[in-house]
Amino acid sequence: MNYLAHSFLTFTDGQIVGQFLEDFIKNRDRFSFPKKIQDGITLHRAIDTFTDSHPAIHEAKKVFAPLVRLYAGAFVDVSMDYFVANDLSLNSLQGWKDHSLKVYRVLHENYEFLPENFRRMFEKMEQDNWLYNYRYDQNIKFSMRNVLNKAKYLEKNIPVFEAFLNNKETLQQCYDDFFPDLWEHAKGVNALLQLEN
Repeated sequence: MNYLAHSFLTFTDGQIVGQFLEDFIKNRDRFSFPKKIQDGITLHRAIDTFTDSHPAIHEAKKVFAPLVRLYAGAFVDVSMDYFVANDLSLNSLQGWKDHSLKVYRVLHENYEFLPENFRRMFEKMEQDNWLYNYRYDQNIKFSMRNVLNKAKYLEKNIPVFEAFLNNKETLQQCYDDFFPDLWEHAKGVNALLQLEN
């Protein structure tokens, strides 16, 4: 899952922060944060583990695997944010706008905990409102280009965005088969975390 999905699958403000930090910190540093943020890191990891093992995600990876092989999961993650952003059964358009603004506010309120490498990205994220704008094809194209640019062993002109466009119905079906299961899993993990608090 990518940024929007991770931010949506949270139950406290602290979890929002932890969900974003997970990809930007070393494992040994996770215990240096307050427990409420550690819970978000734990939830992020549980979401990733569940996602990687789900049959619908294995199907979705087949769209990108011929082009990018082991990087297919990264492009599936970006694709899933498109479907989350357009899922009006989860949130209304205004609800998604409000969600995005809430996430940016919470991250600002916890700015002291944000690593420098995340702060630089967060500035761009907020400025261009990535979370809300994942609903648009052009923003998915931008995100996929970012993944290509960061990948060491991939050519920069691989037509991954075209694969996304040409297989949107297949990817939508994978999302429909997957996300309700992920939502239930995230709620279960959160329930266990609350028992620890």
